[in-house]
Amino acid sequence: MPAILNHIQSELKDFYPEGEVKAFTRLLLEKVAGWTLTDILTHDDLELSDEQTLFIHQAVERLKEYEPIQYILGETEFCGMRLWIDNRVLIPRPETAELIDWIVETVHHSKPTILDVGTGSGCIAIALANKFRKATVTGFDISLDALHLAHENAELNDLLINFFHINILKTTHWDNTFDVIVSNPPYIMASERKEMEKNVLNYEPEIALFVTDDNPLIFYKHIGQFAAQHLNKDGQLFLEINQALSKETTLLLKEIGFKTVELRKDLSGKNRMIRALLTKPKEKTA
Repeated sequence: MPAILNHIQSELKDFYPEGEVKAFTRLLLEKVAGWTLTDILTHDDLELSDEQTLFIHQAVERLKEYEPIQYILGETEFCGMRLWIDNRVLIPRPETAELIDWIVETVHHSKPTILDVGTGSGCIAIALANKFRKATVTGFDISLDALHLAHENAELNDLLINFFHINILKTTHWDNTFDVIVSNPPYIMASERKEMEKNVLNYEPEIALFVTDDNPLIFYKHIGQFAAQHLNKDGQLFLEINQALSKETTLLLKEIGFKTVELRKDLSGKNRMIRALLTKPKEKTA
């Protein structure tokens, strides 16, 4: 068994940091054989089948091309939930899990109505449906491929979510209103491409990543306008944002009519999230 460990390490050591190679090793062996590293290091009699060995060798070659491990495995974990993942959708990020945490600590409805705009894999909608078990959750996306995967992920986690094929840039009216509207829309400017890693640029869907430099807040404008018309009284809008445009995004939402716009930093200290309210919170009395 150490031979497969040596193979993974020797093939990937010039491509990734040591810690990342160890993480890949753990994920591959858990996926292929259900083994932990402890299992492997404490048992000399573990063997992989030819098919399992082939999968790992092929995975290593794909990793050398900087393909994300989540796409290779076809799955990932997000907020403690298992999700199918492929190149139809973005890979859920830890920062998005931080946004989920903020929503959970802020929303106190027992049965909130929630809309996730640009749902992708469904990760946000599914995480919130799991956190708020009595919620009514809806997801919009322009991509039918993404919606098919989101639906599969909802079924995988035994959750009922209403998914709709909607282009938020062209949708101004919806019959229902919501207590919470949340979105992690495309926000990376074309000029920022040069700063991005190969595993993102070469594999993740551009439609979910990029906006033009001359109109980088296009999604925030449309989502903000939609939210202003479709949030219930005391409803809340939550957004993941481009840290480089935090001031501009805040100003835009205030211009739309949101009275309270709160920025929050992620664990890396970057302005990454916004919570916006149409009415100002009441002053607390002593």
